[in-house]
Amino acid sequence: MLTSKLEPAQGKREKRAGAPTPKLYGSFEGVFKPTLLTILGVIMYLRMGWVVGNAGLLGGLLVVLLAVSITLATGLSVSSIASNTRLKAGGPYAMISKSLGVEIGGSVGVPLFLSQALAVAMYIFGFREGWQSIFPNHPALAVDMAAFGLVFLVAYISASLAFRIQYLVMVLIGASLVSIFGSSVSWEGAGQIVWWGDFAGSGNGFWGVFAVFFPAATGIMSGVNMSGELKNSRQSIPVGTLSAIGVSAAIYLALSWWVSRAGTPEELVENYTIMVDRSLWAPAVLGGLQAATFSAALSSLVGAPRILMALGKDGVLPGGKWVAKLSSNGEPRRALLVSGAIAFVALLMRDLNAIAPLITMFFLITYATINVVVLVESSLGLMNFRPTFRLPATVPFFGAAGCFFAMFVINPLFSAGAIAVVAAIYLRLASQPRERRPADARSGIFVAIAEWAAIKVIELDVASFRAWKPTLLVPVEGKSQLLGEFRLLIDFCQPEGAIKLLGLANKETVPELSRRIRELSGAIRKRRIFTNFSVMDVQTDASGIIAALQSLQSAFFRPNVLFLRFPENRTRWEPMIPVFQEARRLNVGVMLFSRHPVAGLGRAEVVNLWLRPQLDDLPMSERLEKGSINLGILMALRLVRAWKAEFNLLSVVSREEEVHATRRYIDELRDLCRIPKTAITIVLVGDFKDCITRAPQADMDFMGLQTVPDFDFVHQVVELTGSSCMFMSDSGSESALA
Repeated sequence: MLTSKLEPAQGKREKRAGAPTPKLYGSFEGVFKPTLLTILGVIMYLRMGWVVGNAGLLGGLLVVLLAVSITLATGLSVSSIASNTRLKAGGPYAMISKSLGVEIGGSVGVPLFLSQALAVAMYIFGFREGWQSIFPNHPALAVDMAAFGLVFLVAYISASLAFRIQYLVMVLIGASLVSIFGSSVSWEGAGQIVWWGDFAGSGNGFWGVFAVFFPAATGIMSGVNMSGELKNSRQSIPVGTLSAIGVSAAIYLALSWWVSRAGTPEELVENYTIMVDRSLWAPAVLGGLQAATFSAALSSLVGAPRILMALGKDGVLPGGKWVAKLSSNGEPRRALLVSGAIAFVALLMRDLNAIAPLITMFFLITYATINVVVLVESSLGLMNFRPTFRLPATVPFFGAAGCFFAMFVINPLFSAGAIAVVAAIYLRLASQPRERRPADARSGIFVAIAEWAAIKVIELDVASFRAWKPTLLVPVEGKSQLLGEFRLLIDFCQPEGAIKLLGLANKETVPELSRRIRELSGAIRKRRIFTNFSVMDVQTDASGIIAALQSLQSAFFRPNVLFLRFPENRTRWEPMIPVFQEARRLNVGVMLFSRHPVAGLGRAEVVNLWLRPQLDDLPMSERLEKGSINLGILMALRLVRAWKAEFNLLSVVSREEEVHATRRYIDELRDLCRIPKTAITIVLVGDFKDCITRAPQADMDFMGLQTVPDFDFVHQVVELTGSSCMFMSDSGSESALA
């Protein structure tokens, strides 16, 4: 009942807004007919004899079957995608962008649109050659302009008119086939059939013949381009596309048999018009040839604007809003004007042979990408990919591999050029800031890779010191609490670290704190640091932090460092002790930051690292572990790198006799830990607190943290140093020697 009330209201709103609605087409008119007529083109009439003359009947059949198998696999992939969802306008572009994102869709869609527009000129050139074979005195440019004007006028009026004209084209092509198969060749062959040819006229043997024929098997996207104007794209695209591929394949196979009987191999290779010469009525075949090239130009000029319109809607191209606007009858006339202008300029160039192979490459890249879409979607097993027309993975794999193979067989140089163009467009689109879009299959790909990596790491059950990077758990209690430490956290984590923000709130403050932390997380992500967040409703801050530490132990990217602020309120010192104890039990490092109330982070120019002398005769790794200084060294080095700061290594001894051994320990530590040579070693003699006052003034002092923190000592050190201080304890998963 609710639906029946809402739909009319929605329709009224659309009518009031004057939203144009294009005419919708069925399977035969919208998909089968334009697809079939594009496949049955000039190669069928003028090159089938050449193919069989070079390859022989069996070789010719093999060429046809191999080419058709590649396009059939692509057609099956197209059908699978179409059966999964109702497609928007844009045909192949819509399929690719919906799955792999607008960047990949646009990188393929832009060259595809240009190829469709340039193909209009190529088909008109073919039409003109056929016309001049009948009327040799007609000027070439006049024929081209007249044909283009007629094609453009039909497309401008409406796609519906174009489709009605294609009924006449279909009749003419059908009459030409009747004239061909009705000739005496069908029952009285011109000579003995050659089953396998010598490929003398192909230049590159079997693959040279394949390269010439393969473009005839393309054109399967003519119906898909109408995806936004089909009554039921989920049904029409599979039925229309596969039927057109099947019928055209049968015709090509039958013509291979016919031309093998029409003449000797030499005649087939040398006489491109042998079908016309040996047919029952030559004018019918010439009429079919002219109709086929005219129809192909018309289909291209109808399809190209619809791809351009979809690109414009998604903001892939500048001025996209203007291009995407429809006319009052639902036709993309603005996009048609742009497409027609490109085709017109191409006509004025008078020769597109130099870029014709590149156009074929862009079509093949589109086909290959569509196969990759199906392969990716089906392999991930995502719930949103539930096509009613399901394929085994071997089909899209064969289709994708076959397309790339065909590209390099036809022309390796242009194949590399086409891939470079697509890559350049992708990099351009990927570098531009884009508004948030619905999730696509890329998220599933990344999740699948992450899950695979997680399983492998868990199976290996090893900790790699060399792979260590800081993953900070940062509790946040108030909405402005992190403002002072924001820059410091960025400096510690860039470029490969991560931050998990933990909001500690009560029922009243959860909504506001959630909003502020979400904003803060976004700001950190803009600095290219992986960040996520959660907000907990807790009784006390300590209990919330402990609960988070415990629950995150099962996470794959679990925090390895707990970043805490020194609690200024003395009443909070005792309740925080269990947090440090739990972090130690869970092997999580701790960074206790105490910000100087006046100096703050100072000029961010000098860093002091205080080292407790470890003079025992032990390996350096054990001495660093004993002093729990690995994390301190690593984080101090990261801050020195971020600040481009001066670096001081300081140690305090009680007697002069210990200075030499301490310096030797620090020198060895500097060498093994790869401390910058510009760092300065300072060994002070005397009481620790007295030595602090004699040390160089720093903007940040790093020190070790006791197992059970002495908050009075922390408070005193900050006052004595006159700077902000970071007190550190290791987790055991890091090593300054790695």
